[in-house]
Amino acid sequence: MFFFIFIAWIGKPVSTSCPLEISPPSVVVRYQGSFSANCTSLSNQTDGMGWESPYGGVDLTKGVTSLLLRIDSVPVWEIEPMCYVNFRDGDQCTKVLPVTVYKMPDSVSLKNLSAVVEGRQFAIQCDIVNVAPARNLSVLWHKGNKILSSQTFDESSPSPVSKSSVLTLTAHRDDDGAEIWCEAKLNLWPEEQRPLPVRSEAHILTVLYQPTFISASNETLDLPAGKNILSCNATGNPLPSYHWQFPQAAQETYKDQDVNYPILTGPFEFPGVYTCTASNSQGTVTKYFTVNKPPGIGPGAIAAIAIAAIVFAIICTLGVIHRKCKR
Repeated sequence: MFFFIFIAWIGKPVSTSCPLEISPPSVVVRYQGSFSANCTSLSNQTDGMGWESPYGGVDLTKGVTSLLLRIDSVPVWEIEPMCYVNFRDGDQCTKVLPVTVYKMPDSVSLKNLSAVVEGRQFAIQCDIVNVAPARNLSVLWHKGNKILSSQTFDESSPSPVSKSSVLTLTAHRDDDGAEIWCEAKLNLWPEEQRPLPVRSEAHILTVLYQPTFISASNETLDLPAGKNILSCNATGNPLPSYHWQFPQAAQETYKDQDVNYPILTGPFEFPGVYTCTASNSQGTVTKYFTVNKPPGIGPGAIAAIAIAAIVFAIICTLGVIHRKCKR
């Protein structure tokens, strides 16, 4: 600090256009990491140069037009090294090297992880612990290969802080089994130079929803049924349980069937309504199978058959008598 006070005291007012060039023009350095920068005077009236910094500063050096600053370890969260040049006419100018000191998070983790119910809103929290500078922090939420949202933070402190991001969604059955995670990254570098983000463990969503039948809700078939299977398979979470009810006439026939299985096997010899229910903790749905009686032989048909049989018998009898008479 002594050099800065001394220079400001003996020098003339600082020029608004200072012929100093620093390479690189800015620095991003990890906490307790090292960096170097070179300051070059573009003036041919340079008398001497120096670097003012509480860590690794360089004293006024006469007769040079370029001067290297090297700091082996950055032990603070804010640092502003300043290059200065003195000219032969007694004037001076200075230029500050912008330095950003960063620290990647200690951890990134999810909270509020539990099963969710279809149609209801739920929230998952992402906790980012000890990251700096938080003003350059972005938190991205992922579901599978899709980015759901991102969040940045309005934070003035250059030192490490902890932040949280909350994602709010509405549960849908299609999301059951999907992976959700968050990741934290610092926007301090070009994309190709950026360190890998720190990401949380993936959380597999469990969405609870009531059963839904895979095929059409109700079915109708005629006896004799060409179909020997009645199926009421349903999707649902938790997995549904099943129960069958049979027409009264079929009770004895199907007494050995597993009424808690989604498939009922035939043959189906009795007409009526066969009912299947699928249930879980989220609700119950019912499917009806109507088995119709086949068209019967009515009285007219029976009379026609009887008449035909009588006529046939008479003809046969007359034929036999006729043959005997000829003999």
